[in-house]
Amino acid sequence: MNEFLSTLFMQKTRKVGLLVPEVVISETHSDTLTIVTHPVEFGFNIADHAYMGAASLTMKIGFSGGGSLVNFMDTTMLGVRWGYSPTEIYQALRDMQRKAELLDVVTGKRLYNNMVITSLDVTTDQSSENVLFATLKLTEVMVTQTQLVAIAPKENMAQGATTSMVENNGRKAVKPGPENITLQGGSG
Repeated sequence: MNEFLSTLFMQKTRKVGLLVPEVVISETHSDTLTIVTHPVEFGFNIADHAYMGAASLTMKIGFSGGGSLVNFMDTTMLGVRWGYSPTEIYQALRDMQRKAELLDVVTGKRLYNNMVITSLDVTTDQSSENVLFATLKLTEVMVTQTQLVAIAPKENMAQGATTSMVENNGRKAVKPGPENITLQGGSG
């Protein structure tokens, strides 16, 4: 009974982008640390570093059917409605997936940024014809920033990619070596 009351009066704090589900059936969070290993001639593989992979999230959510404000008359024909229909919400989710839209996702445990819908599963049966139950699989997109770097002109690249850009590094002076150099190990 206590769980029912907490669910009934719980504020809608979960979001997928701008969509707020009516019910969240489950949320599965997954974070993976990858350890980079290298084979060696004898013995076990060695590891020299590790990195965090993209976070993933699976949500089973539900949306109630929106539409007419009253049962005895279709007010949607008059432009008066409450919420969106399951078809409209499903289409909105499909559009977000197709556009690879970066979404902010709020769950009960965590706030995610830069998530995309990688999988969208919807099943309709006799008990869910007028609602939308969906399973979303979302994956974090690691966003980085690039930097523009000047390179040497092609005519200054005698050795292709190994030639660095021509730079002014100031004055250079040759330092004299020892005056009396004797080569050893020669024949003669």
